[in-house]
Amino acid sequence: MEKSKALHAIFGLRVKSLRLQAGLSQEAFAHKCGLDRTYISGIERGVRNPTLEVISVIAKGLSVEMKVLFEF
Repeated sequence: MEKSKALHAIFGLRVKSLRLQAGLSQEAFAHKCGLDRTYISGIERGVRNPTLEVISVIAKGLSVEMKVLFEF
């Protein structure tokens, strides 16, 4: 279970890094993705476990392929 929590945290940091590189606030990014800002915050903090569908939405919102989100 600890590995799962670590993976969530690493994934969240990757999303945050790419979001910041794109020059987007959490609010603007959430709006672009059609998600709630608190949900994006939870993903970035590693406390949410997004589904593949949400990961796909995040990738589209960042204009990257899904695999880029896992390059860590």
